[in-house]
Amino acid sequence: MNQSNESGSEKTSDNKRSVTTKILISLVTGAAVGVVCNLAWGKSNVLESIITYGTEPAGRMWLRMLIMIVVPLVFASLALGVARLGNLKKLGRMGVKTFLYFNLVTALSVCIGLAAVNWIRPGEGLPEYIVEGLTERYQGDVEQRMELAEKNVLGINKLVNIVPYNPVRAAADNDMLALIFFSLVFGIAMGVLPPGKSESMMSFLQGLNDTVAAIIDLVMKLAPFGVFCLIFSVTARFGFDLLGKLGWFVITVLGALAFQQFVVYSILVKVFARLSPIVFFKAIKTVMITGFSTSSSSATLPTSIRESEKQLGVPKEVAGFVLPLGATMNMDGTALFEGVTVLFIAQVFDVNLGLGAQFLVLLMAVITSIGVAGVPGGAIPMMALVLGTVGVPGEGIAIVMGVDRLLDMSRTAVNVSGDISAAAFISRSEGYWD
Repeated sequence: MNQSNESGSEKTSDNKRSVTTKILISLVTGAAVGVVCNLAWGKSNVLESIITYGTEPAGRMWLRMLIMIVVPLVFASLALGVARLGNLKKLGRMGVKTFLYFNLVTALSVCIGLAAVNWIRPGEGLPEYIVEGLTERYQGDVEQRMELAEKNVLGINKLVNIVPYNPVRAAADNDMLALIFFSLVFGIAMGVLPPGKSESMMSFLQGLNDTVAAIIDLVMKLAPFGVFCLIFSVTARFGFDLLGKLGWFVITVLGALAFQQFVVYSILVKVFARLSPIVFFKAIKTVMITGFSTSSSSATLPTSIRESEKQLGVPKEVAGFVLPLGATMNMDGTALFEGVTVLFIAQVFDVNLGLGAQFLVLLMAVITSIGVAGVPGGAIPMMALVLGTVGVPGEGIAIVMGVDRLLDMSRTAVNVSGDISAAAFISRSEGYWD
């Protein structure tokens, strides 16, 4: 019997490694084939048609399959996680720890980004014709993002709207903060009910959670194909052209993100979770690859929950509580990107931002990262608010729009890794790990 269990466990582990390897191969292959096609047929209408009517919609369909299960997953996992905690005192303690961890690490990531951009100063000396060309090319996209930013201004109405009139409407509108609030209240209510009265609802939500997990397994079988299509579409369309023009900016962002990912998180999981960084990153490699390829914290959430439970041993109640919150509220990589980009655009337009203005950028980056949608390109609208606050021209966003997809992929990998580092910290501090 034990031999059978061990064999099954080894088979599952081999399958996990196989899926991760296939996704990684698809990622590299898609990028390489896309660059080659761009170099060979970059101006061809045939290549653009292949992308527009073939790989791009195929990749987006796979991405939408992941996003479609986020709402039931967040509701079921968060409500169950809260209910399983058993008492409001423990919930409050975990909530305070999680919130403080999120904000302190996000602030640290912004500081790293600001230090990098002040040191490298990638915005100085960028040729005027490149600035004008990029601004003209992406002006339409910027105007749409600015309109979206105006609708998402953080203020009293945004705070009030966290409490939904209709939770079904909030789910339909993908209003994750409102959905999280309802899920928390629902879970608290189940936790205070006598066991006999809450048992049927707990059973239903557990069944929903298990069903969503089965859907995740089915969708992830298509991951190599979906990842190839997404990466090919990006690299075939843009190649290395924009990377060359904005090379120092890209290097600054990627370097700061790499420092956050492999140095800061390694220290955090070693000190606060007492976990080997090698073990940590080995366990979450599938999560990092999924986050990188989808550019979406929301789409990666199902994988984050599954891998943190199975590979790291994070308890279900901790994963169900911390990770859905993290997918909406904890955006370390996004906040870092916002800080670097605001100072980069200020350097391009020769706007001198002193320590006071940079401290304001730090605060705004931390605050606005909470409201960022966990979908591709979600940081751009909020960044417009930060630019306006410190007096930097908002249209400067157009300068970075061309390379945003690559940087979006990279910062999403950092975002989802930070979420799991928080779950590891809570698991250790709450005594779930010995």
